[in-house]
Amino acid sequence: MLFYTVPMPDRYCLILLAVILAGCSTTGMKRNIEGEVPVQKAMAQIPEDQLLDVWIELFDAGELPEDEDDVSGLSMDIRNAEARYMPEQLRHTIEKTGYWGAARVVPQGTEGSEVLVRGKIMASDGENLELEISALDASGRVWFTNIYKSEATVESYRATELSQRNVFQSLYNSIANDLADYRNSLQAEEVVAIRRIAALRFAADIAPDPFANYLQRDDDGDFTILRLPADKDPMYQRVNAIRERDYLLIDTLNGHFNNFYREMQNPYDEWRRVRTEEITALREIKSQATRRKVLGAAAILGAIALEAFGGSNTRASTGALRSIMVVGGAYAIKTGFDKDSETAIHRDAIEELGESFAAETRPLVVEVEGETHELTGSAEAQYAEWRTLLKRIYASETGLADNAD
Repeated sequence: MLFYTVPMPDRYCLILLAVILAGCSTTGMKRNIEGEVPVQKAMAQIPEDQLLDVWIELFDAGELPEDEDDVSGLSMDIRNAEARYMPEQLRHTIEKTGYWGAARVVPQGTEGSEVLVRGKIMASDGENLELEISALDASGRVWFTNIYKSEATVESYRATELSQRNVFQSLYNSIANDLADYRNSLQAEEVVAIRRIAALRFAADIAPDPFANYLQRDDDGDFTILRLPADKDPMYQRVNAIRERDYLLIDTLNGHFNNFYREMQNPYDEWRRVRTEEITALREIKSQATRRKVLGAAAILGAIALEAFGGSNTRASTGALRSIMVVGGAYAIKTGFDKDSETAIHRDAIEELGESFAAETRPLVVEVEGETHELTGSAEAQYAEWRTLLKRIYASETGLADNAD
């Protein structure tokens, strides 16, 4: 096998560069997104060799709220659907900026990314969206880990309805802007190093025996390049050909994710809008019910106080008033309980909206070397099957039968 060793000064530069950059990441920032945040766009075309690909993992669905009122109308079915929907929304946003190469949504644990974005849904109920977003590159360097939070009202839904704009688009724009800011802080040689490490990590995943020693991984999980394959290394060329097949499969999966995104978009926007309206109405009705009960009870207590503590003249002169206070108070309490029953109607409407969502994963059929293979299960399971198939292909092409097993 052909290879060449990275010259010692260059190697030290790469290691020093990784150490310096490891201290440049920003973590733990909480961003409250208010008002309209425009997305940053590249002012000039970026050379192709300087374009980093961005892979966005399917989000972690997180957990539902524990409070019974907060969880009304929510379910893990909805969260799992959102965990596939939101990465697509972010991908569409990133693609508009012009800072990146290919932007793809990938299953969790996918190896080979140049820049990887991970997300966790902390809260999502139509009114509130809170995401924890981490970005890191192939070297293992964490760019940032931020929490992005935004709120929506009935009025904001009405405003975005006319513009056909996602009510939480500013949140996604903020994530894309932070990614662009960090990307713009990188030097050209740093971008090249990231791309090389990504390619070598993919090679080591497909063929560990010949390529595992090209990279060094420290205790913090950061990678540095020890040596590079020669340009005409036949085994590395085979790996690169397999990597192109991997891109084709990921692009096919992205077609499914995008179809799901487009099919879900209108009903999902409607669900979030109506749930926000219902929750707002529910709060108002509960507030009205409480006020009526309090006023009713106060009227009845006032009538009792006039009877108990007033003199004979007072009792005689306020008899009609006391009767009105008792009857009026009782009626106010009754209407308060009637309002409580209305809250049940709104709560049921929210539950029905929530139950209308379900996510399905269809089998994916791919053709490799004239053979048809069906990948079944979730997107994660499908991609795991595909990676196993790629390793078998590499083993059969190179004659490394042990790796195929």
